[in-house]
Amino acid sequence: MRDARKSQEEAKEEFKTALEKFKDLVDVEGGRLEEKYETLNRELERSEDRAKQVHDRIHAVRQVSNDLFKEWQNELGKYSDRTLRAESERDLRETKRRAETLIAAMERAEDRITPVLKPMRDRVLFLKHNLNARAIGSLNKELVSVRGNVDSLVAELERSIKEADDFIKEMNAEDGKAG
Repeated sequence: MRDARKSQEEAKEEFKTALEKFKDLVDVEGGRLEEKYETLNRELERSEDRAKQVHDRIHAVRQVSNDLFKEWQNELGKYSDRTLRAESERDLRETKRRAETLIAAMERAEDRITPVLKPMRDRVLFLKHNLNARAIGSLNKELVSVRGNVDSLVAELERSIKEADDFIKEMNAEDGKAG
C-alpha cells in the first residue's frame, strides 16, 4: 500500500497541469487569485489524500476480517469437543455481526466525505479556470512580443536576401566584364 501511494505521489510530481506548463511558457501574473487557488488546491489534495487513506483503511479492515472469519470457519472442523465447537461457532457469528456493524458504520462515515469534497473540488476548479482565463488573456502581451520578433526576423531576412541579390548581381557583372 505504501509503495502504491509512493508511486502515485511520484506520478503526480511528474505531471504538471496545463496551466503550469502555460505559465512556464508565458509570463502570467496570477496575484491574489493564484495564491488563493494554490492554497485551496493544496488543502483539497490533502483532503483527497486523507479520504483515500480512510477508504483504503476500511477496505483493509474488511479484507482482514473476511480472512480471519474464513480461517476461523475452516478451523471449526478441527474441534473434537462438540460443546467447544458450538461455543466457538456462536462466538464466530457474534463477532462477524459486530464486525459488520462496525465496518458499516465506518462506510457510512466514509460516505459523508464525498459530499463535502465535491463542492470544494468545484470551487478549486473554478479558481483554476479563472486563472486559465487570465493566462489566455495574457496572450495579447505574448502576441505583441511574437509579432515584434517576427517583424525583426523578416527585416533581417530581407536584408540578407538583398545582400545576396547584390552579391549575385556583382558576380554577374564581373563575369560579364571578364567575358
